[in-house]
Amino acid sequence: MPRILKREIDLNAYESLSGAGVPPLLSRLYAARRVADAVELQPRLAGLLPFASMKGIHDMAAELADGIEAGARFLIVADYDADGATACAVGVQGLRMLGAQVDYLVPNRAVHGYGLSPAIVEEAARLEPDALITVDNGIAAIDGVNAANELGIPVYVTDHHLPGDALPEAAGIVNPNQPGCPFPSKNLAGVGVMFYLLLALRAELRNRGAFDGKPEPDLRVLLDRVALGTVADVVKLDANNRILVNQGLQRMRAGLASPGIQALMQVAGRRMEKASVFDLGFMLGPRLNAAGRLEDMRLGIECLLAPDLETALPLAQRLHEINQSRKDIESGMKEQALALLEEVDCAGKHGLAIYHQEWHAGVIGILASRLKEKYHRPVFAFAPGSDGELKGSGRSIPALHLRDALDWIDRKHPGLILKFGGHAMAAGLSIREEGFAEFQAAFEALAREWLSPADLEETIETDGELAPGELDFDLVRTMENAVWGQGFPAPLFQGEFAVLNQRVVGEKHLKLDVALKDMRFEAMAFFHNEPLPARFVGVYAPMLNEFNGRLSIQLKLQYWEFLS
Repeated sequence: MPRILKREIDLNAYESLSGAGVPPLLSRLYAARRVADAVELQPRLAGLLPFASMKGIHDMAAELADGIEAGARFLIVADYDADGATACAVGVQGLRMLGAQVDYLVPNRAVHGYGLSPAIVEEAARLEPDALITVDNGIAAIDGVNAANELGIPVYVTDHHLPGDALPEAAGIVNPNQPGCPFPSKNLAGVGVMFYLLLALRAELRNRGAFDGKPEPDLRVLLDRVALGTVADVVKLDANNRILVNQGLQRMRAGLASPGIQALMQVAGRRMEKASVFDLGFMLGPRLNAAGRLEDMRLGIECLLAPDLETALPLAQRLHEINQSRKDIESGMKEQALALLEEVDCAGKHGLAIYHQEWHAGVIGILASRLKEKYHRPVFAFAPGSDGELKGSGRSIPALHLRDALDWIDRKHPGLILKFGGHAMAAGLSIREEGFAEFQAAFEALAREWLSPADLEETIETDGELAPGELDFDLVRTMENAVWGQGFPAPLFQGEFAVLNQRVVGEKHLKLDVALKDMRFEAMAFFHNEPLPARFVGVYAPMLNEFNGRLSIQLKLQYWEFLS
């Protein structure tokens, strides 16, 4: 059973925010997330960190500008997830806006493997580009860059993943996580890195007089895709990323979204004027990701690049259908995984590594995420690859840095892992099929050494209790429109509830009338149709509910404990 903990408030931050006129409840919420300056609550583009401190960006911008002036043909090599797809779309459209000749190529998960592999370089060479630009990949592509160099094709790497011990011999690297890069935020997604490169390239072209006598390209049109990729890649939403996401959402709500984003919102049944982080992360992101998981991410990229809604809608509808197939596959794999884990004492395990020969490599990341959420353990799920290899995808809990874990196993068990990469919370790897048992044992041994029993105990952090009258429509609307997410969690509150009435709606949701102190609210327990006791302690999020023209504050129950 999870423990409910109240977030600690930075009192100095609270006093600073309150002194700047921020309402008490909002001051409390932001101070608990270590925001001390009210300027952060007004995420304007002018507040973005300047690109000047990003290592290698000036040189790369200058060389790309040289290429544009010379009529060079650029080829973007993308990745097959939502971050890679949005980074590719932003790169293609942005470079074309700046006068470049550019096309793109996206690897097939099963045929080419991940990133700039020698196989995708061979295919890229047939298109006779003058240079390759990677997005959301490349920092670990030593063999791929070498293959391109042998063919006389320079490679410009834009990435955000953590580098290995050696860097590729690329013509240029822009990555805030590369050694020696002083850029203050290390949390940019791949699409964010590409957007920054476009800002630097536009500045370089401006200095060369490329826009004399004509309007400069307005790169703000790309921000809806930047926001989508940033949220979908689950990077930490630090102050800089919150600006990017907020600006993208503002454009969407103002009716300025690109046709592809409009189409994705439409097939998802969402309202553009109320676009939210939830829409980006749970509605649009999965539909985009499904193409790369099961079919061809070109579908997603073409949707994001569509010139009009008429072109975008059929592509978005196809993405929607693929996502439905993904859900069906995922459901079957989850049942198989739970059956496998019935034979394992999960309470006695610190890390889980599971494999099934019938699993689909495109969906194991989602499966690992679901199992991590269920058991609060770091999880690797494996599926068959090619030539006797297994492809693994992992998801972790806050106490264990997954890429560091793979690096440790690789050093302790040389040759076991064929290749790996990733972040603190998500990582991928390849091993030989006969090495699965060894990896399983090594991962468990590492998890036992690195994790304490307290680390394996799930906690739910809340912002405490609400006093009567603290919630009003404006405050709830402000909270709904704000940018919350990874590393900057959405507000949750706790309290002791008395149930006045309850009933099942839509066959699978519980709707309640509840009393909370001296307040009465309507509450919803989604995907739960069993009655709750007369009194319980609950964790909830307030939200606005509009029905038949009537606006009310509704509580979304996230967790509850019965009172003895």
